[in-house]
Amino acid sequence: MLKDFRDFIARGNVVDLAVGVIIGGAFGAIVKSLVDQVIMPPIGLLTGGADFSQLKIVLKAADEVAKKPEIAIMYGAFVNTVITFVIVAFVIFIIVRMVSRMQREEAPEAAPTPGPTPTEVLLTEIRDLMRQPRG
Repeated sequence: MLKDFRDFIARGNVVDLAVGVIIGGAFGAIVKSLVDQVIMPPIGLLTGGADFSQLKIVLKAADEVAKKPEIAIMYGAFVNTVITFVIVAFVIFIIVRMVSRMQREEAPEAAPTPGPTPTEVLLTEIRDLMRQPRG
């Protein structure tokens, strides 16, 4: 069982997937920082200084006496998440497109299919002669 597990982990696809997940997580953190700290502040400035991450619809205000927290729909955080997703999707699209182009450039042209061998030509002629009606 241990050998099977080692063989499973040693497969190229599993290792590639693990690397992709780790790099994807790090890339997600970079994009989140880009959206939250670079893109959203100017958008907030254009919309009257609103901090999108703090925009919300309060359903029930906090009760200090009963020590109950506020209940709110945090739609600003959702907007930030959607923008983050769009940026990640766009960057992934660009990367896949570049890799696709590189693979097309590197792919050798297919060799032309060789014609029939002399033996095949002879056999074809014999077959055709045998199919002709006798007479």
